[in-house]
Amino acid sequence: MGTADPTTGATSRTWWQRLNAATAGRIHHTEVEPLVREHLRWHPRAGVDTLRRAYAVAHHLHDGQRRKSGEPYISHPLAVALILAETGVDTATLVAALLHDTVEDTPYTVGQLRAQFGDEVAIMVDGVTKLDRSMYGADAAGETFRKMVLAASADLRVLLIKLADRLHNLRTLAFQPPHKQRKIAAATREALIPFAERLGVYALKRELEDLCFAYLEPEAYEATVNAIAEARSRDRAELDGVVRRLRDVLSEFRIKNDVIVRDRHPYSVHTTRGGHLEGLDSFGVSRIIVTVPRDSRDCYIALGAVHSAWKPLPARLKDFIAVPKYNLYRALHTTVVNNSGRVFEVIVCTAEEYRVSEYGLIAHVADATSDDGRRAVTRRADLEWLQRLLSWQGQVSADELLQGVRTDLVPDSMVTFTREGDLVTLPRGATALDFAYALSPELGDRYMGAQVDGRLVPAATRLRDGQTVEILTSEDSSASASWLTVVKTGPARSGITQRLAEQQAERDASQGRAEIRERLRTAGYSLLELEGTGVATSVARRLGYADLEGLYTAANSGDIDPGNLVTELVGSVR
Repeated sequence: MGTADPTTGATSRTWWQRLNAATAGRIHHTEVEPLVREHLRWHPRAGVDTLRRAYAVAHHLHDGQRRKSGEPYISHPLAVALILAETGVDTATLVAALLHDTVEDTPYTVGQLRAQFGDEVAIMVDGVTKLDRSMYGADAAGETFRKMVLAASADLRVLLIKLADRLHNLRTLAFQPPHKQRKIAAATREALIPFAERLGVYALKRELEDLCFAYLEPEAYEATVNAIAEARSRDRAELDGVVRRLRDVLSEFRIKNDVIVRDRHPYSVHTTRGGHLEGLDSFGVSRIIVTVPRDSRDCYIALGAVHSAWKPLPARLKDFIAVPKYNLYRALHTTVVNNSGRVFEVIVCTAEEYRVSEYGLIAHVADATSDDGRRAVTRRADLEWLQRLLSWQGQVSADELLQGVRTDLVPDSMVTFTREGDLVTLPRGATALDFAYALSPELGDRYMGAQVDGRLVPAATRLRDGQTVEILTSEDSSASASWLTVVKTGPARSGITQRLAEQQAERDASQGRAEIRERLRTAGYSLLELEGTGVATSVARRLGYADLEGLYTAANSGDIDPGNLVTELVGSVR
């Protein structure tokens, strides 16, 4: 939604004078102060004058605009900034959040924003600005997504702003018509929640999932919420007893600790139990989290304390400290049984690891003290999936890019390794061919076989968590159409399709050249000589082809009559 730019007369001068006053910080608004206080809670030395100035500019630019709820539009960017402030992001991110809709919905330009707030903020705002549907038509959504991914390669905070923006839109989705509610919720579940998962921003991901669940499956959502509430009230006393016992045992082992009981959110309960809510108890809707101050070694001692109190289920023990998850989530997970037969999960991690488990990338960005440090976060090992996405996004259409993201960034992913120990994240069900193309298109094209944990395996073999894969290659690069039935990931499908098209073009050019060579031989000429003297290249360019391969391909396909082409070649010689 936008406002007309007043471009004539006193109205224009007044408009720009007010904008300049806001930019200079001469206009103050009390409603921004909760945001300022929250930011200072995380960053006591932050320069908040820029924050107040950004709000004044956004307030002025959005003046007169309303949301579907009837509220002033400025309430939206302020809410987005507050969501991010509660996670501890830096000042520049909050400034960009306040201004994130100004370029799209007002006369404000990226150039003006850059001049007034700097390159850092301008890159983030431009990254989340939608492309004009009148220019891109039906591809606008996909191309906007591509633009956002490219912007994230320069600054991952673009994705954080987009996640917070969508979260607030979902919180206020009740004011949209039902068909739009479902459309926005479905798009969020398919394309944005996977990013939240990969970035490890679980504090936002949980609420995004629940809001989408409520709009896409309202009956299941209501049933799950009611079952959770009933389970919490029914046997909460027993859960409280378990927590007291846990604290006592940890004290006996002299482990400083903080025990947190965090309720599982409705969508997690729904998916974990497959929609079956019978027998749900407070242990099934809660997660018991033990945090120790600093040392990961204390986590293992705390795990021993838990196992001394209750019988563990060995098959359910997961060590994400020794082998972190694909987003570098680190913790120990154990499932135990108490004397009354209750089964429950206990998670053990350090306080810092718990912070990262909640805020993921935000924690790493916040810890980076310089622009170079924040850019270095983009190149972290746990973000190799983003580098792969960037490497192939330019080779596919907008629809193919979105489809690839839906496949490749699903939450149910696994971690595999190269022989050198480099981490490669793949969706479950991926094969050695997917692994090869994840490393590079050239390696995939030259695929000849693979060794998994030292054993030769067929191309269709599905990989498992933690396996080490070595790709065997041949000298030539020759993809097979049957590979498309084996692979699961977007980069692999894109690479194979592109290589198959190149191979077909090579065959077409070879067949076209053979026919022209034979016709010239019959006429007493050598094609090899015409190519060597440059005659053939000259004819190709005169007919509008950049090279001989294009010319011969056209002759084979019938775009150029082979007889007429021979006449052209012979005429050029004469």
